[in-house]
Amino acid sequence: MPAPMLRFLWSSLLVVVSLQVVAQTSERDSLRAIRKPTGVRIGTDLIAIGKTIAQSPLQSWEITADVDLGRYYPTLELGGWSREAKLVNGLYNNEGKYFRVGADINFLLKDPDRNMFFIGFRYGRAQYSESVNYTISPDLFPVVQQSASNPVATAGWVELTTGLRVKVWRGFWMGYTGRMKFLPHTKDTPGFDSYDIPGFGLPFKKLYWGFNYQVFWRMPFKKVS
Repeated sequence: MPAPMLRFLWSSLLVVVSLQVVAQTSERDSLRAIRKPTGVRIGTDLIAIGKTIAQSPLQSWEITADVDLGRYYPTLELGGWSREAKLVNGLYNNEGKYFRVGADINFLLKDPDRNMFFIGFRYGRAQYSESVNYTISPDLFPVVQQSASNPVATAGWVELTTGLRVKVWRGFWMGYTGRMKFLPHTKDTPGFDSYDIPGFGLPFKKLYWGFNYQVFWRMPFKKVS
């Protein structure tokens, strides 16, 4: 084969390969780009509802909302929490509200239903009151009743999240979220060190695991003509 023809074939092959790489790169970049939102999804945690109905020591509720920006889902979670815990020599109670704000990243890029396998992060913040009533039984002395409280305590923490969201029917979705909670910090706790933080759990564990089983309804935005 003449050298000019061979060079022409090699050049053509390189052009085709280059165009293919550019097309694939452009497609990946397009899938990863931030897009205009198409709807908002609002849901709740079935585990929290179940515990509340069963009158467990932990009573709670939680509402979650997210919106799609392509593969990125900014997320807001609001909740309420009250706990009663029996101690060795007393009783602990708390009650408060919390929120978490963050975002999830969807790794199912080409799913037309926008089903999700995601990894994300949250920053959580709680405001709550707590109290403890306990007894002291010193030798040779009468039993002494004591109490302490933190009437306006605040706390914050960080979470890493992962989970699934699956479209079941029309706007109805189901899924779960696993949480690794860490870096708890409290403020305005003059009575005693907080025993339980709403939305987080037991702060002395430092690293705390959480799980939500959720249902959602997705409301699409109207297209502007």
